[in-house]
Order: sequence, then structure tokens, then C-alpha cells
Amino acid sequence: MRDLGTGFRYLLKGQRWVARHGRQYGFGLLPGLITLVLYAGVLVALGVWGEDAVAWSTPFADDWPGPWPGLFRGFLTAVLFALAVLLAVVTFTAVTLLIGQPFYENLSEKVDRDVSPDGHAPESGLPLWRELWISARDSLRIVVRAALWGVLLFACGFIPVVGQTAVPVIGFFVTGFFLTEELTSVALQRRGVELRTRLRLLRSRRTLVWGFGTPLAVSFLVPFVAVFLMPGAVAGATLMARELLGEEIRESDEGGGQAVKALR
Repeated sequence: MRDLGTGFRYLLKGQRWVARHGRQYGFGLLPGLITLVLYAGVLVALGVWGEDAVAWSTPFADDWPGPWPGLFRGFLTAVLFALAVLLAVVTFTAVTLLIGQPFYENLSEKVDRDVSPDGHAPESGLPLWRELWISARDSLRIVVRAALWGVLLFACGFIPVVGQTAVPVIGFFVTGFFLTEELTSVALQRRGVELRTRLRLLRSRRTLVWGFGTPLAVSFLVPFVAVFLMPGAVAGATLMARELLGEEIRESDEGGGQAVKALR
């Protein structure tokens, strides 16, 4: 249980780091704002034309009696919009990180240098196009996994009592895990850690991951919050990546200037 608190502290430390480095925070906001505009446009279009799309795709309901066509299509429209919102929450981080790869890579490197005892930040040595390709490929794999979990949890939501109580809670933990994977990938990919190894690392410290990612997943449900938390989330995920790999962290934000070994 201690790992839950540790994960949450890394989330807070990341936000404090960007608060002390205003320029990095400002640049880190740009990718989130771009992604927010794109997603908002898609959701607005879905809200305006979603019912028409459902009606077009269900011509077999035209001949149903009474109010059933309207009720059926209204239900499908609500389901479609709910799935779109869930997918937006799950993929927001991946798309933002892809759009903002150079910004967040630079931010993560600066965090590494700031907390490393020798001021060193690992570098991938790969050209930008190669880093973007690896990031897009791995993000797609994670999004597919997250989408499968989303469909499963959505189906379980129809189970009486359990679907309205336990399933939403499980959903936040699942979303938090995948958010953390995407965020830590900035630092871990720079160290040459492959996706399979990253997932194994995160699964070995699930409570640490949940302590970091679950509060973030909950806060991301609030409009615009994700945009403002993203830079600090990347910074905090970089700190957590160092702990997962057993690297030293210099706690400069606490005034000691002392290097401490990250707990395994």
C-alpha cells in the first residue's frame, strides 16, 4: 500500500517541477491544446450528426412499431457518444505525446539532468523520425489493448449492481495503468526500453502505477484539466521511471541536494 502513496507523490513532484520551470511548462501546454481542439471538434461533430449516423446504419428499425425505433436509436447514440468519450480519455495522452514528442522529450531530459547526481540525461541516439515511428507504433499497441479493456468493461457495465459500482472503479484503475505506460514511455523509450519490458516493469509495481495514474485518470475527466496537467505528468513519470529502473534521484526540490537511491 505504501507504493500507492509513492506513486501519488511522484505525480505531485512532477507538477511542482514544472511550476518551478515556467518556460518548460509553457511549451508543454502547446501539444495538449492542439489535441484538445482536435478532440473537441470530433465530439461536437458526433453530437450534431451522431443520431443521423445511427439512423443511417440501422435501416432495419424503420418498420418497427410505436416508439421503439426512436428509443433504440437514442440508446445507440448514447452508447456511441459514451464510447467516444471513453476512447478520447484513453487516447488523449497517446495523441498528445505523439504531437508533442519534441517538447516532452526535451522536458523529460531536463528533469533527468535536474535530479541525476551527475547531471546526466540518457539519450536514445536515434533520429527524430525514428523516435516518432517507435512512439506511434507502441502507442497504437497500447490503444488497442486499452480499447479491448474498454469494450469488456462497457459490456460488464450491464451487470446489475456490479456494473454500476465495481466496474467504474476498475475502469479508472485500468485507464490509470495505460496512462502511466504512455507517460513513462517518454523516459523509458529514450533509454532503449522496449514496450514489452516497459509493461513488465509496470506490472511488477502495479500499486505504484495506480497511485500515479488513477488520480490522473479521474482528473482527466474534467474538461481542460488534462491540458494543464500533462507537462507535470510527463515530469512526474520521468521521476517514476528512474525509480522503476533503480536509478538515483537527487531530491533537489527538498533543499537537501542529496542523492538517494530509488526504491526497487
